[in-house]
Amino acid sequence: MVMGELEQETEVLVIGNGPGGYAAAFRAADLGLDVTMVDPNQQPGGVCLHTGCIPSKTLLFLSELIHDAARAEHMGVSFGPPRIDLAALRKWKAEVITSMSGGLVSLCRQRGIQLLQGLARFENSRTVRLEGSEVRRVRFKHAIIAIGSQTIPYPGTSFKPGGRIMDSAGALDLADIPKTLLIIGGGYVGLELGTVYSALGSRVTVVEMAEVLLPGIDRDLVEPLRRRLQSIFTNIHLQTKVSRMQETDDGVDVLLEGDGVKAEQRFDRVLVAIGRRPFSTDLDLEKTAVTTCNKGFILVDGQLRTTDPSIFAVGDVAGGMMLANKASREGKIAAEVIAGQASAFDVRAIPAVIYTDPQIAWCGLTEEQARTNTIPVKVLRFPWKFSGRAHTMGAPEGLTKILVDPTNGRIVGVGIVGRETEGLISEGVLAVEMGALAEDMALSLHPHPTLSETEGEAAELYLGNSTHIISKKIL
Repeated sequence: MVMGELEQETEVLVIGNGPGGYAAAFRAADLGLDVTMVDPNQQPGGVCLHTGCIPSKTLLFLSELIHDAARAEHMGVSFGPPRIDLAALRKWKAEVITSMSGGLVSLCRQRGIQLLQGLARFENSRTVRLEGSEVRRVRFKHAIIAIGSQTIPYPGTSFKPGGRIMDSAGALDLADIPKTLLIIGGGYVGLELGTVYSALGSRVTVVEMAEVLLPGIDRDLVEPLRRRLQSIFTNIHLQTKVSRMQETDDGVDVLLEGDGVKAEQRFDRVLVAIGRRPFSTDLDLEKTAVTTCNKGFILVDGQLRTTDPSIFAVGDVAGGMMLANKASREGKIAAEVIAGQASAFDVRAIPAVIYTDPQIAWCGLTEEQARTNTIPVKVLRFPWKFSGRAHTMGAPEGLTKILVDPTNGRIVGVGIVGRETEGLISEGVLAVEMGALAEDMALSLHPHPTLSETEGEAAELYLGNSTHIISKKIL
């Protein structure tokens, strides 16, 4: 050790302070372990809180208000054109983030967790060296890597602060409201942020290389959203790619390749939303026994152990669905395993939500997965045009569907598109996790009039006695 360098020891070192990291640190501290958490950012919360989930949903909520105000005019209430105050929007977003981040700092202090700001690099399987911190080295008994992921730039370009070619974090900064915005990628990030900018007044164009928006998600769930986006976006170009992109002082020149698409176009700004990759290259993992796959994801087992006995990995960096709720559960499991508890990741239904308008949510087995893997399922669909509550909200375009194992009637998957699916999907999660029968959901009384009734009526289709749909058994 260099003379004068400060060195510390800890039982559990958590690298990364996002949802996976702080959940791991909190659980380890609650189990009586000495915990240190380190991250290049001073305030905990990670990408999710500072440049991802929370700020995007803050803005999406405001975009919903704008869309709802427009819907209300048809119902007899007019609010007039919205007046956008960007400075006030930024202030509100910052207040949300600051409040939540401050709460996490308080929880760390109450649990006795030491927070260090710095970049951790492994020296060996028991030690990391910190860059940018007063503490230069930390020795640990166990480490939990929860460093997350980063956006993938368009080939040949980079994300520069204040640049016109943006990643999701840059888009959420709301530097301005561009007259024209090109979004590269028809996944959930691009469509969510496209919804925000469209509501604020931008003319949004989306290009997607695949044949459909949201590849991998059941088509009947995507269709109502596709119709909606066609009405609020200027253009949606499928099977189209960007072959060249050049940023200038006053715009971005792009060359598009696709049938029926104007090749040379200029946009005020471009959002690149083509995916994320693990943040594993700067950790010096080669100095440990940790191994990664060819895409850089750290290999772990069901207890989140890496191939190095003293090191665990959770969240985006460990692969799988890149969701905060999954990362948090994995972080807790890693902490419990370190504390000697019998714990493993055995989740049957990971809920996912796309916060567009309408929202899409699903959990468990999807119809597309069942078809691809030749898994027999009975699919029960309840269109929201038969829902009284959906009609009162002016949102009858939704759909609730349940996938049932035809051999025993157990619910194996649920998918919903429509308003407020973020909350509705929880009943489906519980049903799949508990191995509930379609009969159980059908015979559970749902409050009336609510959107949750659509889940009950979808399940009633299995019994052949749905109130608002004539069963084929009756016919």
